[in-house]
Amino acid sequence: MAIQPKAPVVIIGGGFGGLYTALALAERRGHPPILLIEPNERFLFLPLLYELLSHELRSWEVAPRYDALLAGRGVAWLQERVSRIDTRAHTILTSSGRSVPYGQAVVATGSTTQSFGIPGVVEHSLSFRTLADVQRLQRLITTLRQRQSPLQRLVVVGGGASGVELACKLADELGGAALVELLERGPALLPQARSFNREQALLSLQRRDVRVRTGAAVTAVAADHLLIGPQGERLACDGVIWTAGIRCQPPAISPTPPTDGSGRLHTDSDLRLSGCDDLFAIGDVARCDDGTGSPLAANAQVAFQQATCLADNLLRAAAGEPLRAFNFQDLGEMMSLGRQDASLTGAGLTLAGRAAYELRRLAYLTRMPGGSHRLKVAAGWVAAWS
Repeated sequence: MAIQPKAPVVIIGGGFGGLYTALALAERRGHPPILLIEPNERFLFLPLLYELLSHELRSWEVAPRYDALLAGRGVAWLQERVSRIDTRAHTILTSSGRSVPYGQAVVATGSTTQSFGIPGVVEHSLSFRTLADVQRLQRLITTLRQRQSPLQRLVVVGGGASGVELACKLADELGGAALVELLERGPALLPQARSFNREQALLSLQRRDVRVRTGAAVTAVAADHLLIGPQGERLACDGVIWTAGIRCQPPAISPTPPTDGSGRLHTDSDLRLSGCDDLFAIGDVARCDDGTGSPLAANAQVAFQQATCLADNLLRAAAGEPLRAFNFQDLGEMMSLGRQDASLTGAGLTLAGRAAYELRRLAYLTRMPGGSHRLKVAAGWVAAWS
């Protein structure tokens, strides 16, 4: 009698949650076949995107190719986009019409920028989540520096960590060629940040002459201006970078599972979709509670830790064993605050400036995917220091 092959674990999305789950599962003995479905050719290490913008890091360091990362790891890669998951038939349909069977599946499709339905955001603003976004913004910076016209202005919308970090980098890169303005609709910047990091961020913005406006709700965006507040105050600008909020668009799932207002899939504590035996979610697209009823943050630190737990739970589920709950361990908070400048808190340590910048880079180096890639990046940094 022929031995039937094991049904594969199919991981949909190759961001932090998806890629790191695939790599962690591949290290386990006796793992089933693993298939990663990801349409892009490069993994993007998002926390270091700011250093890519400022040319402090190179694209190959921040965005390694999937084929290089997965070579010899026992993970197959299908460069397509998933359009539908049928949980009853245990099949995944791709945009090209391919039908892929699965034994277990993981949704790790991440998030995109949330426009909140505000007119002109999609058409006239830049996001900051892809290599193409970085390249467009670099070209805009070059144009503004070369033009040297009076009253040039870039506007960053969203006063969370992404908006603050980006505003600091932009101010450094522009070198006074344009004013950087940071708008936040709420009463204060960085409402979720640690107090030390918030204080350092505000100081960094002040040193760079970034104009901060809170309580400033954008109501429309045009090619050369935006409107603010109920009175429609007009603010002329040469570009708008939108970092306010995220939304998730997982592939269609049948039967339709519950989601929250941002499109995040509700999961149980073991990262399994509520009501599903063989479908899991991880990273930004998963709404996993922290034990108090509040959702965990949609950031890389959460996805890193979920990946290890999920790899174990996939094997446990396949063996019919009880799954373990995911318990997030807060390891601290790091922020990039301009060229060779950062702030961090964690493990009883608070640090800012150049030392924090170097420590932040080293911390992320240890988190980069694949041992060979980490070695290449480390060798490049050592060569640059010598």
